[in-house]
Amino acid sequence: MIYQTIIISAVLVIAYALAQWKKLSIEISLFLATLAGALAGAIFRTPPLTEIPRHLVEGSFTYLDVILVFFTATLFITIIQESGGINFAVRQTVVGLARFRFLALFLLMIIVLIPGALTGAGSVSLLVVGTPVALALKGLGVEENKIPAILFILAGLAAAAPPVNIWAMILCAGTAIPYVGFELPLAIPVLLLGTATILILGRQKGKKAELDEFLNKIELVPGMNWWRLLLPFAVFFGLVVAYRLWPFSFPILGLPLEFILASLAAYLISPVKINLIKVASSTVSKLLPLLSIMVIVGMLQQIMAASGVKGLISYSVLIIPLGLLFCLLPIIIPFSEGVLTYGGAAIIGIPLVWYLNSLGYHATIVISALSLLWPLGDGLPPTALIGRLSLIVTGYEGSYWSSIKKAWLPWVMITVVAILMVIFSSKLSFLVIG
Repeated sequence: MIYQTIIISAVLVIAYALAQWKKLSIEISLFLATLAGALAGAIFRTPPLTEIPRHLVEGSFTYLDVILVFFTATLFITIIQESGGINFAVRQTVVGLARFRFLALFLLMIIVLIPGALTGAGSVSLLVVGTPVALALKGLGVEENKIPAILFILAGLAAAAPPVNIWAMILCAGTAIPYVGFELPLAIPVLLLGTATILILGRQKGKKAELDEFLNKIELVPGMNWWRLLLPFAVFFGLVVAYRLWPFSFPILGLPLEFILASLAAYLISPVKINLIKVASSTVSKLLPLLSIMVIVGMLQQIMAASGVKGLISYSVLIIPLGLLFCLLPIIIPFSEGVLTYGGAAIIGIPLVWYLNSLGYHATIVISALSLLWPLGDGLPPTALIGRLSLIVTGYEGSYWSSIKKAWLPWVMITVVAILMVIFSSKLSFLVIG
């Protein structure tokens, strides 16, 4: 049995490697690897050939709830952007706090964190606020070659921040752990590490900046003000908190519906007319690669479970000495994200959480810690999604590594914090509320 599982695993790896060698997209490469693994498994009737279509269809719905959250959250942020709220927030922050440089940098960090925290995608943070924040950082005198590094780290932390963390959702779905209680275990390290990043990379001024020159490049929408910007967020967070305050009298709406209601509030009070159909269509187009990955990862996970590959990986994790495993986590986790994007959480993360939980480590804290490591892989080849995008939105013309390597100290800090959270997870269980 173990030999046939090894053969199926080899077919999966070879199919993925060949697809990447042909420079196919991550989505197509994962799908071809899934199909190849299913056909290889059919040779040993794990699963039988006639059962492959059923497994693929069932797998495609594994992360339907995550996909709904992803779409509705991005729709909400896009409406805020189209109404002029993002540019207004960035410009007002810099204008009002230019004399208090640290406070201005801190609030710019919060602005970067919010879109990723609400959508679960660091790329959305960069697409929505990356350019105006980069201009504001230049205006505050941050060295130009450090700005992509700042945005790369902050966008990764934004993806890990609550309330929407895609890696945690995948792990919870695969390990039957409720997606609750992640607020403090994720929010506290994200805020502390984000603040440390902005201080380390932004504290030293570069050449003297002309603030007005950069602010003039950030266009404002007439009629936008703070209450138009903050009311939709108040609606969303009010709905999130309401059922926790009144659990027996207020219905649990779920994140997708809460984002839809907040989007409706943003649409109704927008100072400009927004074409909802056009915005929804552009949101789907923008998210299509990420949504397709979620569908294909579900298929891959189903085929791996049916063919025994998932069990083989779980067994491989179980036989690694615990000390060696902790030493390998800073390499394995980011590398799996760089190669498989969200697929790394399903393939490696699920058996890892099972294993550590069986040894007495607190599952929620472990998942939160691993969620800090996976975004680092978005700066590694072959995908390097957030890393490449950070250079694009800032307009940095230097080489990729010349800027990203500036993030080495925050990278090390994030790694150390994540590993310590795993090791002392049982002692940090007091952070889990809900």
